[in-house]
Amino acid sequence: MFIGSIRLLRQYSNSARVKTVVWNRMSTTTTSSMSNGIHKVWKPQDHIPSEVQVMLSKPQPNYILSFLHVVQQLKIQRRTGWLDHDINPCESIADHMYRMSITSMLINDTKVNRDKCVRIALVHDIAEALVGDITPFGGVTKEEKHRREWETIQYLCENLIEPHNRTAAEEIMNDWLAYENISSLEARYVKDIDKYEMLVQCFEYERASNGQKNLEQFWSAVSSVKTEEVGSWVKDLCEERREYFAQLSRKK
Repeated sequence: MFIGSIRLLRQYSNSARVKTVVWNRMSTTTTSSMSNGIHKVWKPQDHIPSEVQVMLSKPQPNYILSFLHVVQQLKIQRRTGWLDHDINPCESIADHMYRMSITSMLINDTKVNRDKCVRIALVHDIAEALVGDITPFGGVTKEEKHRREWETIQYLCENLIEPHNRTAAEEIMNDWLAYENISSLEARYVKDIDKYEMLVQCFEYERASNGQKNLEQFWSAVSSVKTEEVGSWVKDLCEERREYFAQLSRKK
């Protein structure tokens, strides 16, 4: 593990979340699946695409191409929350991360490093390339979800990125950990932008269905936004939504 990441790793490992995850790793009730009567703990290397496994087995693996093939999974995996509401086709994980990154470029607060926000936005869900987009309704505990994501980011950085570019591996790890720990102002902004982008997408799907899709449960995320600036964006979005549904009601 990279020396520059030790401080953030210690912060992450000492959190209550990871203490619970470590406990869960010793349990077979939430971390494993049954295969021939034997519990098998979820591991990221078991979910590497087959073409990547072949590539990595070569005497001189193409690490950059292997990593990019893993990242491709973000482009083809659809966001579970929308699929659960019968919205298909719907955005991919990469779609969500891309618009978050663009949104990060629009921050006005001069205390915020927007470039850092863009970096964090681009990597914050990268573990989902192997873990998938797990929702609270998917039958996987929150602790197990975090364990899988933590195992995955370590695997990606140490086994695919570091052999090609050690500095890039350290930066990606640090950005991912910053988001998980909300350890900087930039991370806090990206957390809020994550919610804001989801709400924008939600409103777009509501409009696409002429208000017929019941997506009200997603709007509980409004209360999770903490920064004043993103909060103002959310407030304006909610007003646009209120006016839209009011207009629909008048047409009935």
